[in-house]
Amino acid sequence: MAETRKASRFIVPVAVAGVAAATIGLVPALAASGDPELPEITAQQLIEKIAASDTQTLSGTFKISTDLGLPSFAGLMSGLGGDGGGSSADPSEKLTELVSGTHTLRVAADGPERQKLTLLDGSDEYSLIHNGADVWAYDSKSNEVFHEKAPEGAGAPEEKEIPTTPKELADEVLKAAGDTTSITVDGTAKVAGRDAYQLVIKPKQAGSTVESVKIAVDAANGTPLKFTLASVEGGKPVVDAGFTKIDFAKPAASDFAFKAPAGAKVTEGAAEDAAGEEKLPEGFEKGLGDLEKGFGDFGDFGEGMNVIGEGWTTIAKLDTGAPAPKTDEAPKEVQGFLDSLGDKVTGKFGSGTVFKTKLVNALLTDDGEVYVGAVTQDALVNAANAGK
Repeated sequence: MAETRKASRFIVPVAVAGVAAATIGLVPALAASGDPELPEITAQQLIEKIAASDTQTLSGTFKISTDLGLPSFAGLMSGLGGDGGGSSADPSEKLTELVSGTHTLRVAADGPERQKLTLLDGSDEYSLIHNGADVWAYDSKSNEVFHEKAPEGAGAPEEKEIPTTPKELADEVLKAAGDTTSITVDGTAKVAGRDAYQLVIKPKQAGSTVESVKIAVDAANGTPLKFTLASVEGGKPVVDAGFTKIDFAKPAASDFAFKAPAGAKVTEGAAEDAAGEEKLPEGFEKGLGDLEKGFGDFGDFGEGMNVIGEGWTTIAKLDTGAPAPKTDEAPKEVQGFLDSLGDKVTGKFGSGTVFKTKLVNALLTDDGEVYVGAVTQDALVNAANAGK
């Protein structure tokens, strides 16, 4: 349960990090001529420049646009009875806004102990501040504050590490690059007034939903300034995040200070023990154990998971051990939402439904098998057919 809660904090989906091989295979390439004119550099050298980058301080503004090709969640949430009654300042609730649309954020960082992110929405602001062992979040629209205190010496709680900056997004993709990957340098660019090289990462395999990943890298210090993830479906990028203004000087200490405004409702996060685990109310752990035992009838996902293929076309296969639920028995709001996501498919495997985004697709067969990966619908159907 704790891991599920932590996973919900990671807002921007960069699923390519889990579907490629472990080692980096680089295609040497020289930077094409462009504006600005910069010294030629190979992909290997640019990767090394990123790895050597040690930017500890910065402040600036960046925009992030996300388009997973999903329908609106608004009708579904209202049909299910609202937002669950939690604090509107809780990051696990508020930052879900970043999964769709275009947003402007202000950021500031002073080493690993102090960071601040402010989400701008018209005249309203939402701020998430990490200062030492404290994490504060403030929603100006509702005048609500959310606070959590990490164990002494632990820094920010792990679930607050939100991979939304270009560098964090770039790190995830670079970890995923393998010998199934082409990495080249393709020209130069100006990003936030800085000279940058364009690093382009592409799958060599057919069947991936990823068309390319482009990272604009600061020519002077190796800091990623912009990150763009494009789908083979075309249209708007799945993720497009880049600085519009950046300053590498140390921010003022006052930027990370926070005091709850007068009259604000303050919600304290769950207490944590010395090991960093959240303490549950007395008797609740037993209830969770009973619940877990009940779900055991649906199969052991850990033992039942198989990996098919490699690199960008890796597919995870799960056998739930139970027939797929019938969507026509779900509430009408849920049924409509699932129908808008899924396509009915048939093959040697039988029949099932493919639930689609522009990046990650999943095939749920009627007999309870699940195939999921950053691959096309045809690749999922072919994998299911091959298993029969």
